[in-house]
Amino acid sequence: MNEGEKSLNFIEHIIEEDLKNGFSKEDLRFRFPPEPNGYLHIGHASSICLNFGLGLRYNAPVNLRFDDTNPAKEEQEYVDAIKKDVSWLGYKWEHECFASDYFQKLYDWAIFLIKQNKAYVDSQSSDAMAEQKGTPTTPGVASPFRNRSVEENLDLFQRMKNGEFKEGEHVLRAKIDMTSSNMLMRDPIMYRILHKAHHRTNTDWCIYPMYDWTHGESDYLEQVSHSFCTLEFAMHRELYDWFLDQVYDESKTRPKQREFARRNLSHTVVSKRKLLKLVEEGVVKSWDDPRMPTISGMRRRGFTPESIRNFADTIGIAKRENLIDVSLLEFHVREHLNKIAPRVMGVLDPVKVVITNYPEGQEEWLDVENNPEDPDSGSRKIPFSREIYIEKADFREEANKKFFRLKLGKEVRLKGAYIIKAESCTKDTDGNITEIQCTYDTLSKSGSGTEESLRKVKGTLHWVSVQHAIESEIRLYDRLFTDESPDTHKDKDFMEFINPDSLQVIKGFVEPSLKDANIGDRFQFQRMGYFNIDTDSTPENLVFNKTVGLRDSWAKIQQKS
Repeated sequence: MNEGEKSLNFIEHIIEEDLKNGFSKEDLRFRFPPEPNGYLHIGHASSICLNFGLGLRYNAPVNLRFDDTNPAKEEQEYVDAIKKDVSWLGYKWEHECFASDYFQKLYDWAIFLIKQNKAYVDSQSSDAMAEQKGTPTTPGVASPFRNRSVEENLDLFQRMKNGEFKEGEHVLRAKIDMTSSNMLMRDPIMYRILHKAHHRTNTDWCIYPMYDWTHGESDYLEQVSHSFCTLEFAMHRELYDWFLDQVYDESKTRPKQREFARRNLSHTVVSKRKLLKLVEEGVVKSWDDPRMPTISGMRRRGFTPESIRNFADTIGIAKRENLIDVSLLEFHVREHLNKIAPRVMGVLDPVKVVITNYPEGQEEWLDVENNPEDPDSGSRKIPFSREIYIEKADFREEANKKFFRLKLGKEVRLKGAYIIKAESCTKDTDGNITEIQCTYDTLSKSGSGTEESLRKVKGTLHWVSVQHAIESEIRLYDRLFTDESPDTHKDKDFMEFINPDSLQVIKGFVEPSLKDANIGDRFQFQRMGYFNIDTDSTPENLVFNKTVGLRDSWAKIQQKS
């Protein structure tokens, strides 16, 4: 086995084996089949990267197909959001398809199965059918309607389609095997009555096909060669193949279903139902809230598509489910932003510094590099004046030798500016420091080439000029859940693990170069982390989201606890 073969995942091995056995590479076709009943999340991102990545690897088309068979939960809003997410991740689909495109063909095939005595209309309640289905260790019992005549089944199914019955009065079931060890094969439901408008077909249909009936036949109609889904559908494969057996033409490509394991992300949930609950109960503001594991939420928070693709590539494809630490995703975000994000200065918890020997009313514009990781990023001008803001945590009246920031009688360098020395400080009646008085070394300007500018001081601080600073809203995000796997506790609801401190909104000050920044622009606030401009931002009120810190602070918190 050569090096290239060793690096293949098990799904690629399946494809390679098929190609070796004579399957034509030109007939390879993949699909990503989301249901438009919510926004896509990080788990979907892995599936998107898998299917579209296979398309790129084999130069094969990939369809984007919406499995829109449940009008009670599906909306055009979700369709639009899904398309935006896939495009943002950097992928292009061959055809945009909908299961609803095939409603007529699926109906025609259902008629065919009835005529073949392989499907029948059942008029029992759902409770009765569930009871008759048996258990994994006991066989099911046949419905009293299982042996209806073909003529009666055709008549009832036609009237179901025409809207003559109420929801729940009848269903169409496949006639397979009520004693099968696979309970999914015990006469599964193919159609149910739903008097609800569909986002594409409106009220044209009063019956809607079930997922298992729709999925494989849609793959077949689109001539998808390999249909990849998550592990919970492994037991569905037998039914997938049985349905295909009924309609398959040997002159066409027969789809092959194979399964891979979900990749669950720590400190969050990836169930659409649970994510919807977070939205509906106001735990988060929307599907694209930056705390959400949705692709739109990650985009709004400032994640890059490259970092998500790199994350998906790192965790790979496996046959067993496991929990991936969210820190790994944040590592990839941090790694990519370090390369592309311009460095700027923002002070989030300000205290005023007055440089007493700097002339009042004077200002100067200093030249500062934008990104040392990118030689082509150039530089920008930032203003310096007598009064500046620094972080409160960067000053102490007294501190030990390990504190390399500003303290009384000691020096630090201001990034891109001068060396300053703390002389005194002013406090309020509660003992809080409200102002620090400093002097500066007039010859120590960074980059000036003077002997003083080359002096070594251990600390370098970020700062902004008080006169020029832009007051901004800063949104600091933390884990949405305090537990690493909040929805796996049998005796507790996942909502019990909501982190009450997942969002902190503060006022900070940023340098004036950010005045003309656009929504979505990403920056590194030096020494503070990576931030981007939120969609709520306006020219009058800049709003920044903290995307991720410069290092994994959560790991330190966990170690302490």
